[in-house]
Amino acid sequence: MAVLEFKNVEKSFGEGTGKSDVLNGIDLKVEEGEFLVILGFSGSGKTTLINLMAGLEFPSKGEVRFRGAPITGPGRERGVIFQSYSLMPWLTVDGNVRLAVDTVYPELSRAEKQAKVDHYVDMVGLGHAKTRRPAELSGGMRQRVNVARALAMSPDVLLLDEPLSALDALTRANLADEIEQIWGADKKTCVLITNDVDEAIILADRIIALNPDGTLGEEFKVDIPRPRDRSEMNHHDGFKDLRAKVTKYLMDVGIKAKVEGRKVLPDVTAIHDVPAAVLEAGGSPRIDKFLVFSQLHKIYPTPKGPLTVVEDFDLKVNKGEFISLIGHSGCGKSTVLTMAAGLNPISKGVITLDGRGIFGANPERAVVFQSPNLFPWLTAKENVAIGADKVYPKSSAAERQDVVEYYLERVGLADAMDKPAVDMSNGMKQRVGIARAFALSPKLLLLDEPFGMLDSLTRWELQEVLMEVWSRTKVTAVCVTHDVDEAILLADRVVMMTNGPQATIGKITKVDLPRPRTRKALLEHPDYYTYRQEVLDFLEEYEHGNAPTPASGGTPKKPSPKAIAAE
Repeated sequence: MAVLEFKNVEKSFGEGTGKSDVLNGIDLKVEEGEFLVILGFSGSGKTTLINLMAGLEFPSKGEVRFRGAPITGPGRERGVIFQSYSLMPWLTVDGNVRLAVDTVYPELSRAEKQAKVDHYVDMVGLGHAKTRRPAELSGGMRQRVNVARALAMSPDVLLLDEPLSALDALTRANLADEIEQIWGADKKTCVLITNDVDEAIILADRIIALNPDGTLGEEFKVDIPRPRDRSEMNHHDGFKDLRAKVTKYLMDVGIKAKVEGRKVLPDVTAIHDVPAAVLEAGGSPRIDKFLVFSQLHKIYPTPKGPLTVVEDFDLKVNKGEFISLIGHSGCGKSTVLTMAAGLNPISKGVITLDGRGIFGANPERAVVFQSPNLFPWLTAKENVAIGADKVYPKSSAAERQDVVEYYLERVGLADAMDKPAVDMSNGMKQRVGIARAFALSPKLLLLDEPFGMLDSLTRWELQEVLMEVWSRTKVTAVCVTHDVDEAILLADRVVMMTNGPQATIGKITKVDLPRPRTRKALLEHPDYYTYRQEVLDFLEEYEHGNAPTPASGGTPKKPSPKAIAAE
């Protein structure tokens, strides 16, 4: 008998014309001891599916059963770990886990309860932090408390609703590995909701796609032997094949064919497209050394003295080149980017763009942030139009409007130009942010983790949107990211930064892969995983604060006090 079973389940919300069908015709069995991963796009009903398993929602039609009996509400036999931490802020780590132990084992003595609390806190590696409160913990540590609290309920089934999505890439990978180890030790039945293909393959016995229309899609059996090491997976043919199949399926069902827009980019020239000095000299804009970072430093004053966050950052970028800047959290990637944008003063050194030093913000340097920062009361068209008057002073209002509409069409918002930002999804807002940046006809496009707040499947779509628009403009671009696949997909060169403080360039890899690029095409290219391994090796080397190895394009630096302490 299956532990969990769905029989022709449908789930809708609302009534009449406001009715929204979320899940349709779900037939599903989860077997004892299985690690099942449900993989799908945002809005496909993944969380609703797990809420039905938890007894937090009930089907509009059909039946959800646990060990043969209908689910009528929450039960301790089904432990849930949500995306948000949901901890009691006034309680310590011990106190938060103790809540679960007190509920499940009221008959135990104080000492016996404490022994159970200690067991589960130690299991998730927080023995050293038992007396800390949530405000004193990192995001990864808070989620570990959530895991410990759920395990303390001694559930038969562990339900995980995107528990790692709010964490940085390194913490996410480490915690996923810990969840697999815990599952391997107890062999509890686990159901994980995620939108991360790699995470799904690392953890699952079986992967089932959830289609955008709320139906179950293709099922993928994961036959890769356990334990599954992330680094070794990069060389495993079974992993590569399965990764390509799952990615292809999701992109085929989830990313609609882009409809070519009707507009043609009007023949208007931005005020900074051809600098006056260049015209006077009768020459043409430079190609090589178009963007130069020279001896760049960023130093912040602190109560304990000056703190050097970035030092000796040297990089020369040609016109039309796309650079990805990658490294662990805290390595100064965004600091370099904000200095290039003129939003963060340079402590030492210089940044030049087209032969002139950068001082202060300017529309010739367009920035797309992680959050698009739109004016919520303005429409997509009105948000993109901001700055157009300054950039195209000699053009008519109609020509400027054509520029705005052209780029909104390019990012797939032809039918949403007049929609207010407040009514848009996060993915739509970021499309507007991308259109707004390109509409400024910038000399330099700066992207600071532009897809970091989006689920991985929406990121795939917007990465290809960005590539399509960039291929038409060939604007010089620098993108800060923590996503290895994103870095390779976008870049001509991947610039890897050492750990901070005193972060600098540790290695530069030239990505010699054909353009135009798509994720599906790259996964099939014989050299793709070689580039991926280069970046993964570098990041792994610096995962624990190790001293850098001399490499082309970078300057080796002395081990930081943090690195020495780690060794």
